[in-house]
Amino acid sequence: MQAQQSTVDPSEVAKFEAMAAEWWDPNGKFKPLHMLNPCRLDYITRQIAGEFDRDLASSAPFSGLRLLDIGCGGGLLSEPMARLGAEVIGADAAAGNLPVARIHAKQSGLDIDYRHTTAEDLASAGEVFDVILNMEVVEHVADPLSYLTATQKLLKPGGLQICSTINRNPKSYAMAIFGAEVVMRWLPRGTHEWSKFITPDELFDLLSQAGLSPVDRKGFVFNPLFWSWSISDRDLSVNYVTTSIKS
Repeated sequence: MQAQQSTVDPSEVAKFEAMAAEWWDPNGKFKPLHMLNPCRLDYITRQIAGEFDRDLASSAPFSGLRLLDIGCGGGLLSEPMARLGAEVIGADAAAGNLPVARIHAKQSGLDIDYRHTTAEDLASAGEVFDVILNMEVVEHVADPLSYLTATQKLLKPGGLQICSTINRNPKSYAMAIFGAEVVMRWLPRGTHEWSKFITPDELFDLLSQAGLSPVDRKGFVFNPLFWSWSISDRDLSVNYVTTSIKS
């Protein structure tokens, strides 16, 4: 089968390849993700456990589930999913991220299948998954609808996709771009483009157009006083996450 046209944006890939060596440095350029990760994992694990009737208190609650971490980067989400028993495939269009991910997984004693590939190529190869983690990727692709359509094809019927991104409004510009890139210098300038941010209603519409059924959305809210993140039912003004099902 002929591979579909890729939605990868080469300029976006280059940004993350330039930072690849810092993926596992909690005080480096990916400090915001390290800070957010416990909050993301809490949401992800609860959604997967609820959909597939798994007990998170068991030793390997996600055993038997095939999971794709698309845009896996250095493996900040792939590794916890593998520890919970899932068969994890980590895919990234930025080849420079993968040696870092592979080395860290090996040092951690984890068996993770990291691949330099795209959602479109995985779909063309006939790959299918129970769960797709699609975290902080959709705002970096050239064509969000085509990209989400490709990820939908990768899900088994009844499969679950968790997709997070950044809202588009003045507050998100102030916090995600000016705050993170200019003031705190957590990320290099130009890491994000405000025009590529997607509102929750827009993302729900895109997911529906792609053939998925959105069932949940929550906000990830940063508290600068306590320097911590929390999950919110109402505040989706900057970072937020969605869950969708393939019927």
